[in-house]
Amino acid sequence: MVLSVSLADAECLDLSDIVNTDRYPLHDPDSPRLNDLVAACRAELAASGSAVLHDFLRPEALERARNEGRALAAKTYFSTRKVNAYFTADDPALSETDPRRIFMDRTSGFVTRDLIPADAIVHRIYVAQAMKRFVAACLGETRVWEYADPYAGLVQNVMPPGTEQPWHYDTNEFIVSMMTQQPTAGGDFEYCPNIRSPQGENYEGVGRVVRGETREAINVITLRPGDLQLFKGRFSLHRVTQVAGEVERHTAIFAYSQKPGVIGRLERTRQLYGRVSEAHLEAEQRLVRADSLVD
Repeated sequence: MVLSVSLADAECLDLSDIVNTDRYPLHDPDSPRLNDLVAACRAELAASGSAVLHDFLRPEALERARNEGRALAAKTYFSTRKVNAYFTADDPALSETDPRRIFMDRTSGFVTRDLIPADAIVHRIYVAQAMKRFVAACLGETRVWEYADPYAGLVQNVMPPGTEQPWHYDTNEFIVSMMTQQPTAGGDFEYCPNIRSPQGENYEGVGRVVRGETREAINVITLRPGDLQLFKGRFSLHRVTQVAGEVERHTAIFAYSQKPGVIGRLERTRQLYGRVSEAHLEAEQRLVRADSLVD
């Protein structure tokens, strides 16, 4: 199959040229196969906070996405810093064993949405109505929205050998991602399902994981190129282990929200992407927290 060059289209209801619709008939919302798939995803998310759809892309589309990702990697903004799981500053008033005082090395590499061409495979997937409809169904939502954030709605995460993402939470309740290039070794996704909740941080349990005292609560997933993952990362502590070998780990991250107009936090945006926009400055002034969690 020769892939045509199409621009990202928010009204797109059929991604059959790039998505493996034999397994994932996103174009047919009334299909019994799709209904069964959605039910299975909901069950996995409820049980473990994660659902992985293998071989989501057609082989030709995956090859193109891989090549596009390699070209985009040249635009990556890298930053290295010590962070805790909450992206907060140190508080000497707390015990030295408190997870808020456990700081880990984080090397972040991201290509932001404004740098990803409109005809890129990942951009077409992110904005398509077919994709948003499918994600909403899997999450049990009536509808999901693209981020209004000009940088963070769609990003490519780039992890060269020797880099890792330490334990952290997502600011959004859920995230959707797709690996486009697998590293030679390492780069596993590890997470602790629902280790905290809106009712409490569970600092004791989180501390044992962050300090390396236990692996009992940790689930491990080794993703492959073309795998789509739905993940509830607001309440599940997670990390990506250190990448090894000669090949970078590339993952597209599709950020959707349960309400329109979501824009990332100012300081976290500055840390991750090295810059902020006027939209971030305005959003910070209007900020009203949805819950009492630290980050």
